[in-house]
Amino acid sequence: MSTTDPVGNPGQDPRAQLGRLLEEDPADLYENAPMGYLSTLPDGRIVKVNRTFCAWTGRTPEELIGTRFQDALSMGGRVYHETHLAPLLRMQGAVREIALDVVRVDGSLLPCLLNAVELRDDEGRPVMVRATLFEATARRRYERELLAAQRAAEESEARSRTLQQVVSDLAAATTVADVATVIVERSREALRAAGAALAVVVPRDGADPEGEPDLRTVRAEGLPLEVLRAVREAVAGQFALELAEGVRTVALDDRLRSVQPGLAAALAEAGLSALVAVPVSADSRRLGVIIIGIDGRAGLIRLDDDEALPATAPAEVELLWTLGRQAGQALERAQLHEETARQAERAGFLLEAARLLAGAADLGETVERLAELAVGSLADLCVIDLVTEKGLVRAGARHRDPALQHLADELRQHPLTGRRDTHPGVRALREGRTQWRRSLPPQFLAEITVDAAHSRAATELDLAAVVAVPLIADGRRLGVLTVCADRERGRFTPADVEVAEQLALQLALVVAKAQRYELDVATSHTLQANLLPPDPPPLPGLATAVRYLAATHGVEVGGDFYDVVRLPDDTVALAVGDVVGHDITAAATMGQLHSVYRALLVDRPAPSAVIDRLQASWPLLGLQRMATALFATLDPAGGQLRIASAGHLPPLLLVDGRAEYLPVAPSRMLGAPPAPAPAREWAAVLPPGGTLVLFTDGLVESRSADIDEGLAELLVAASAAGTSDPDELCDRLLADLTQEHRADDIALLVLTRSSANPPTG
Repeated sequence: MSTTDPVGNPGQDPRAQLGRLLEEDPADLYENAPMGYLSTLPDGRIVKVNRTFCAWTGRTPEELIGTRFQDALSMGGRVYHETHLAPLLRMQGAVREIALDVVRVDGSLLPCLLNAVELRDDEGRPVMVRATLFEATARRRYERELLAAQRAAEESEARSRTLQQVVSDLAAATTVADVATVIVERSREALRAAGAALAVVVPRDGADPEGEPDLRTVRAEGLPLEVLRAVREAVAGQFALELAEGVRTVALDDRLRSVQPGLAAALAEAGLSALVAVPVSADSRRLGVIIIGIDGRAGLIRLDDDEALPATAPAEVELLWTLGRQAGQALERAQLHEETARQAERAGFLLEAARLLAGAADLGETVERLAELAVGSLADLCVIDLVTEKGLVRAGARHRDPALQHLADELRQHPLTGRRDTHPGVRALREGRTQWRRSLPPQFLAEITVDAAHSRAATELDLAAVVAVPLIADGRRLGVLTVCADRERGRFTPADVEVAEQLALQLALVVAKAQRYELDVATSHTLQANLLPPDPPPLPGLATAVRYLAATHGVEVGGDFYDVVRLPDDTVALAVGDVVGHDITAAATMGQLHSVYRALLVDRPAPSAVIDRLQASWPLLGLQRMATALFATLDPAGGQLRIASAGHLPPLLLVDGRAEYLPVAPSRMLGAPPAPAPAREWAAVLPPGGTLVLFTDGLVESRSADIDEGLAELLVAASAAGTSDPDELCDRLLADLTQEHRADDIALLVLTRSSANPPTG
């Protein structure tokens, strides 16, 4: 073996000349380190090697020293050493973590990571290379796919370019559809196939024995649907077992015609001579399959042996296997990305539903809007049935496609009442738990529909799956939320069912709240109707009108009251009052106050006496709230009017289109500590044609304006009304002064004295 010194002088022992450099390494650590150490000349000849590397390769130091390091590498490693590693080391002086395969003495490959430093003399000339190799079998698991593709590329440059292009395209793919497009188009183009398709495995649910085969085609080009359907039927749901066989070629031969006549007929009809199935996997998980169709004119890749079946050569199998693994990793990444996006979409959907339900005012409108929201994100069809006093009512039915809404309207005409027990909605309501039908065979649809029109609508909607969730709140079953998916959307996932259940829970709470509110409103209406006096009786010489409006928040009941009573001497007693608050307690206090007032009228006391007696008896009555009130008496014949106020707003007098407030001096509120002096009384004559307006503060008071502004507005509205007819005047004043949302109750009493003298008797 010839030798050359570090500067290129022949005939000298390089180990003697480089001894000083080599002795700097601690011998024991060097020899027995957990990694391989090498020292080579610039041309790659090994001049020193430790025991570890010798043990890895199965060679002795004597066998290695003097040989070139690159000769111990695999074919691909030698090419890489000459084209990349050596130039990079010469340019940078060091390289790190270069992946190489070292060939053992038995021919097997040892995956390694190489770190190397080039030592140079004072003039910058290379003297020696020190290299460290780490055994990287575990780390190289993923690289095996690329190495397999590299070996295939050594046999065919076209295969290498194909793999590189696919890997590049898959790196940019973010969705399952993107991955399918890359795999189908690239494999069909580069492998000269008649057609290709990517199908993903859908895990079978053991609770669904009627489920379709566990394979869903994502994209197909050049392969007829009949061929893909025949493949699904041929494997009969055993996809995991089929894919475990690896890359397989199914040729159209006598054996296939005998074993799978349906698949053979489909291949013949499509002009295909064979199918190649490539597993799509990631970390041993079978995610799908690439199906490649070979026509009768050419194989998958041209082979030396014209009689060989397509895709049976080792290089072809390796290439296809690598494509499947690359597709699997990209598919797994895309599925994770899409699932993350779906989770965000579900969270946003539930948030939007919560916002919609939180602002619910009208239950019917809320149900319709919620159904519309559901078909925007969760399902193709949403139907909501509610339990009412009249039985089950279909409150909403919406379809994603406006062109098919007429079919949803047809379904709305058929509520769950009278349906068979097998109907998912009926079962959900009866059992109180979610019903998930993962498939809807035609016979099942026929069983749960009630007539031909109903069955036709369900069939035209092409429904494929249904989830029915009971609406339950406080232990009561209030209805059913039903969502359906058509065959284009595909099956529901467990996450979809969970979202439907969360939506049903929110809706149930709103329905329960609405029903409680309706009960409260009905109760308040009944209470108010029984507490308020009847409409004023006919009064000779007088025209009267009354109005009562409760506040718009809370229950529709309040503490305002009015009263018009014809006394035995034909005198008319008038009253308007306002109990503090506008709730059930205020209404109850108003009812008691009104009853006591009616009882006091037996003695026909003056208005001021009514106030004094009520103030004196308030502690004995046990009334829980204070109140303001205005009491008056009027003689229709002579017009004599007497008024007393217990902290109430003054009445308004309208004569000949001119309005003014009467100067009635108020005493203390009813229920307040008694005043030191009796209540004062104001007296005058109500002229013929004059109109008296008695009201509570809800008519003139608002949160955005001072009460004085409201009183001024009432004067303007009364003067501009242009009428003294009590009914017309009531309507005009309420229209001008009130809004849709009222913070307080309103009682309004309008009385007009006729111009002619009333008859007596």
